[in-house]
Amino acid sequence: MLVLGFESSCDETGVALYDTEQGLLAHALHSQIAMHAAYGGVVPELASRDHIRRALPLTQQVLTHASKTLQEIDGIAYTQGPGLAGALLVGTSIAQSLAFALQVPSVGVHHLEGHLLAPLLEENRPAFPFVALLVSGGHSQLMRVDGIGQYALLGDTLDDAAGEAFDKTAKLLGLGYPGGPTLSKLADLGQARFQLPRPMLNSPDLNFSFSGLKTAVLTLVNKQPQLDDQTVRDIAFEFQESVTEILTLKCMKALKQTKLKRLVVSGGVGANTRLRQRLNEAAAKRGAQVSYPRLEFCTDNGAMIAFAGAMRLNAMQTQTETSTQAYSFSVRPRWDLAELKAPA
Repeated sequence: MLVLGFESSCDETGVALYDTEQGLLAHALHSQIAMHAAYGGVVPELASRDHIRRALPLTQQVLTHASKTLQEIDGIAYTQGPGLAGALLVGTSIAQSLAFALQVPSVGVHHLEGHLLAPLLEENRPAFPFVALLVSGGHSQLMRVDGIGQYALLGDTLDDAAGEAFDKTAKLLGLGYPGGPTLSKLADLGQARFQLPRPMLNSPDLNFSFSGLKTAVLTLVNKQPQLDDQTVRDIAFEFQESVTEILTLKCMKALKQTKLKRLVVSGGVGANTRLRQRLNEAAAKRGAQVSYPRLEFCTDNGAMIAFAGAMRLNAMQTQTETSTQAYSFSVRPRWDLAELKAPA
């Protein structure tokens, strides 16, 4: 089954072609970071308009790269939520219009399911069941994954997600937007000079809280007589140490609690070098295995949506609703991952 996937949940337009027999054939991505940087954050209306401009040219680019035509597509997947309502509507309407024109089945994909399954795009894909850490700008969750659509929430963030804390801390340090990746690079040049708290590090549950850590950074910044370059690096270093220590310990607790030996890490913060180092070291001590998507698939992309959609469409292929599908559509800006069910 050849599936065309669309991702448009926020500020990146992603399109990809995934074949259930040959794997990922092609993918393309346009990031809106440069456009939103002038405003210090994502402007939803501008994001939606840019998705309109980019989606079809990227689709043609992907088809050309894979030497395929629209007529060869067997199904279409799109991000239905969660995300920005306007941005989701663009990708959804384009996907459903194409599905109607081609008379092929379509499926709305949960954005987080795409991230969660992204490591399965790799050659050495992890086997079910496993513990998954979804760690990005909007989410910090630990899940038990027993199969496609079989997800149990183990722990969640009570306030800011880890990626959100990275970006807010970067703003406090005057690093601009998006500051998270810049902060991580500066942290690699910093030294152990300051001490920040590790919120909920020793709590009995698997939940996270990063809002207090961000406030502690603000207090530390205000105490500095001068915020010179080395001070910024050292604060960034300590902040990164705090976040990665918390995430690592909670992941190891999750493995112990579930008695599983496989951990999957997805989402933008999953690209953090220090986090990967700590997780690899801690997992090795437990005799556990850690799997990551390649760096380009840590952030939002069409490949993960095409893959997740292909898995669901393939399972639904024998059902009558795929051949009598109504091509009406809706989006779900808020959508709990735990609501998903395994494909029939």
